[in-house]
Amino acid sequence: MSVALTSPAAPGPVQQEPLRVMLVDDSVVIRGMISRWLGSEPDIVVAAALRTGREAVNQLERINPDIAVLDIEMPELDGISALPLLLAKKRNLIVIMASTLTRRNAEISFKALSLGASDYIPKPESTREASAAEIFRHDLVRKIRHLGAKVRRASHPTAAPSLAPASGPMRETVARAPVASPPVVRRSFSTQNPRVLLIGSSTGGPQALMSVVAEIGPVIDRFPVLITQHMPPTFTTILAEHLARSSHRPAREAVDGEAVKAGHIYLAPGGRHMRVARHGTEAVIALDDGPPVNFCKPAVDPLFASAVEVWQGSILAVILTGMGSDGMRGGKDIVAAGGSVIAQDEATSVVWGMPGAAAHAGICAAVLPLNQIAPKLVRLFSGDRS
Repeated sequence: MSVALTSPAAPGPVQQEPLRVMLVDDSVVIRGMISRWLGSEPDIVVAAALRTGREAVNQLERINPDIAVLDIEMPELDGISALPLLLAKKRNLIVIMASTLTRRNAEISFKALSLGASDYIPKPESTREASAAEIFRHDLVRKIRHLGAKVRRASHPTAAPSLAPASGPMRETVARAPVASPPVVRRSFSTQNPRVLLIGSSTGGPQALMSVVAEIGPVIDRFPVLITQHMPPTFTTILAEHLARSSHRPAREAVDGEAVKAGHIYLAPGGRHMRVARHGTEAVIALDDGPPVNFCKPAVDPLFASAVEVWQGSILAVILTGMGSDGMRGGKDIVAAGGSVIAQDEATSVVWGMPGAAAHAGICAAVLPLNQIAPKLVRLFSGDRS
């Protein structure tokens, strides 16, 4: 099925106030480094760089930031204690939690998401490692831009920015005047009965995943569920534990070579791609330590594309909230093989990047609010395609 999508030529860039970022970290080195990075971006300004959560709470009204990058461990008032106080003062404040990759900080980051933080970012253990610092910089700038764009759209619904990549590895374009969005064309659901559920997600994904798995017990009991969430090591370990508690079903990081069985949730471990392969009559996990795909590791596309080799068209895939377009290419493979794709809708997505890319590619059989996805999955896996 081909879909012709056209839109008028984009007008020239419009002037917008830069996104105001408040940095809160007790390390003078981290504050200085991030301030230099963000200060070099044309659409971002560091409105303040503060040492403690107490300073952030006391000065919030004066600084009036769009986004706060909030360290977890600080004197006087730590990040998890400051978070609800900041959100009480400014309900639409975007908060990105920053922490080193420890189990304790991963647990705190998950708690912060449940308290209203928009996202998290792992800080490199040593900023002297050029590659680690560069990845941190790229991820932070990207998160600030995409999450800030949502705030801008909420405040100025007619000024939706374009976030297409520009030249250079660390640069994205500044906001442009709105253009007409192409229509979202929905396909019919596959006539084949699905035999596996695949889910891909990124920014906002942990909360969305827990919401979905809590309501699809009948699906999990009869079919395997494989999930790729953009997340670093340690964080995926904690996420698997949360998914097990939410679903009341076995959920853990996938192990290379293990058989894929109904009744289990398999999560791609941080830092490795999760694929599936056929071994005799069984589907097995195949973990991959190759380079990032779509700037992510794990990435959704490797899982989706490899699943076609195992289950052909008997696949139902879901793409939840997240930045970028990961999952769209693999979703095309699934649809070409005869499977179906569902995307989360824009209104309930923290960032409508991944699901939006799939929707506008014309590969989705449904684009649904988060609270309608689980009931739809239960119906589809029971044979009801209405």
